[in-house]
Amino acid sequence: MTAVLTSAVFAAGVGLALANLTGIVASALGLLEYWPPGERDWTYYAHWGISHSLNAVVLALTYLSWNGLGLPRGPSLAAGAVLFVAGYAVAIAAGLDLGVEETKGLAGDLRTGGWYRYSRNPQYVGYIVATVGFALVANSAPVAVVCAIYLGWWLSLPFAEEPWLRERYGEEYERYVERVPRFVGVRTIRAIVAEPENRSVAGD
Repeated sequence: MTAVLTSAVFAAGVGLALANLTGIVASALGLLEYWPPGERDWTYYAHWGISHSLNAVVLALTYLSWNGLGLPRGPSLAAGAVLFVAGYAVAIAAGLDLGVEETKGLAGDLRTGGWYRYSRNPQYVGYIVATVGFALVANSAPVAVVCAIYLGWWLSLPFAEEPWLRERYGEEYERYVERVPRFVGVRTIRAIVAEPENRSVAGD
């Protein structure tokens, strides 16, 4: 009975995750205006309805298939917990910098300060790390599959958003793109290294 229930929950999770991923990829390819919604229309409610439903399904799947993958429990639990907490903390902090409305994909101001001076998508960087961490904590093959699709979300979302951002913010966004990487890179390191120097100059 448990195996049947686990399979059903797993199928629901994969279906929900692929539904959102399909919409995001279609948006990135210019085939559909699914993400970002820009306003509270059907795409907004569809995306967030699927997202919240998937979160509940993943928790249920984790409960049903907990620790079934066979990874060494101590190391995987410790490493996963560190990655999950650190990644989630970065995602939440970056979300506070961006604002609630913009985080939901609604129109707002272009944010280039705070965490957004190191990465154009610090929330997604944080969620990538947190997703890997959660998969290690769960130590479950079905959860790992769904988390892999989640990773597809985080990696695809910027490509869906960038044409919309270019259209909305124009030259201001182009200048931002020139100095800040999409995820993280050499320019991120340079910005972090230069931060103490900038504070020192400001304090002189």
